[in-house]
Amino acid sequence: MNLNLNNKYALVCGSTAGIGKATAIALASEGVQVTLIARNEAKLKTVLTELPQQRKHNYIVADFSNPTELKQKVLNYINEKHGFHILVNNTGGPKGGPVFSAEIEEFESAFTQHLKCNHVLAQAVVPFMKSEGFGRIINVISTSVKQPLDGLGVSNTIRGAVANWSKTLANELGQFGITVNNVLPGATGTERLTEIIKNKSAKTGSSEDEAANAMKNAVPAKRFAKPEELADAITFLASERAAYINGINLPVDGGRTKSL
Repeated sequence: MNLNLNNKYALVCGSTAGIGKATAIALASEGVQVTLIARNEAKLKTVLTELPQQRKHNYIVADFSNPTELKQKVLNYINEKHGFHILVNNTGGPKGGPVFSAEIEEFESAFTQHLKCNHVLAQAVVPFMKSEGFGRIINVISTSVKQPLDGLGVSNTIRGAVANWSKTLANELGQFGITVNNVLPGATGTERLTEIIKNKSAKTGSSEDEAANAMKNAVPAKRFAKPEELADAITFLASERAAYINGINLPVDGGRTKSL
């Protein structure tokens, strides 16, 4: 299947590891010119060398705790270089814990890094998408928008806000050839999953292997996802082939989520 992604520009957030990095590689493999964005410049430079070099890729150093600065850096890049056809919003999730014991600052930090930053990035890239008559905004969030996950109280709360922001944006931008969709990863082999397993092990008194196996057994596929499997779904949604898919939540979770 030809995804018709040659000569497209993509901005991929959180692209120094995990799903973000895998997505940057997948898009670059389809001929997309990728701009990485994260806060660690050394890691950005390393990932840049790992991208298929069909096109000239680049990066932006930015901290997602400061939405105003983030937006300005992206606008400066757009003014100096080019706009983006594809935006992949992807940021590491909040720390785990019960929602009742969460501090107000945890909600504020997560709201800033996820919803506020997603919003300012969308505002920065949409004018170019409108001018091109083509745009793809893909938000990597969580299956918790369908089924809240135990022990991830702040994440459950903020992810729901992002999902509803995304659906509203999809309704507003669809007329311009711009789609807005959410990809909902299940348990995926990333640094965040390693942290979750360690926390579950400590909480239950089981070994980390036992905690990991219990999580795998909750999935019909009986395994964790690979970051590349999430990247493939994101790349399809970014393509011309997905032009009539808009405003959806797409679980990529091996069938773990109980709801349809």
